[in-house]
Amino acid sequence: MSDRPVHEHIRDLSDVLVHLSEKVLQNFDDALTAIRNQDEEQAREIRRIDFEIDLAEVGLEERCLAFLALQQPVARDLRTIVTIMKINDDLERIGDLAVHIIERMPDIKPDMLAMFDFDSMGRLAADMTRKSIEAFINKDRFLADKVCALDEEIDSIHSAVFKKVATLMKDPALNVDQLISLLSISRYIERMADHATRIAHEVTYLVTGEIVRHSDISYEKLIQSLKD
Repeated sequence: MSDRPVHEHIRDLSDVLVHLSEKVLQNFDDALTAIRNQDEEQAREIRRIDFEIDLAEVGLEERCLAFLALQQPVARDLRTIVTIMKINDDLERIGDLAVHIIERMPDIKPDMLAMFDFDSMGRLAADMTRKSIEAFINKDRFLADKVCALDEEIDSIHSAVFKKVATLMKDPALNVDQLISLLSISRYIERMADHATRIAHEVTYLVTGEIVRHSDISYEKLIQSLKD
C-alpha cells in the first residue's frame, strides 16, 4: 500500500467497482440474448466471463481488506470501504444470475419464450443497477431512493409472469418443466432488481449512516467482524 492520500486509494477502489459493474451488466444482457437466440457459443462465453467476474470480485475484496488493515480508516472512509465490499458482493451475485439464466436454455423453446417480454424486464432491472452504482459514485441519496421505488415495478411484472405461467399450466398440451424454467428466468431478473435495491440501501448507509435492515447481515455486524 503506497503513501498516497487515503482518498486516492478509495477512488481507485471505486473505479474498479464501476468497471466490474459494467462487466456484470453486459454479461447479464448477453445471457438474455443468448437464451432468446439459443446461442450455445455465447452461453459458453458467458460462463467464461463469469469466471473473470468471480476473480475480480475476490481481488477487489482482498484490496479492500488490505486497505482496512493498513490504513485503519474511520468515519466516512470506513463506511465507504464497507459499502464497496457490500456492493462488490451484490455484483458477483448478479453475475451468478446470468449463468443461472443460460442454464435454463435447454428447457426453453423460442416460441414459448416469445410469450414473455423478459428483455424489457431485464432492461429495467439493469437500469436500476446502473442507477444504484451512479448513486454510490455521486453519493446521491435521492437517486438511491428512486431505485428502491422502481423495485415495486419489477415485483409487479414478476407477479404478472407468475399468474400467466399458472394459467398456462392448466393446458395439458404445454410442457410444465418449460413453464417452470420461464418462471425461473423472471425470478432471476427480479432477484437482480433486489440486488440493485440492496446497493441503493448501501448508498443510504454511506450517505447518512442509517442502516436499512433488509437482510440478516447488518453493517454493524460486518464492521465489528472486520475489527475482530
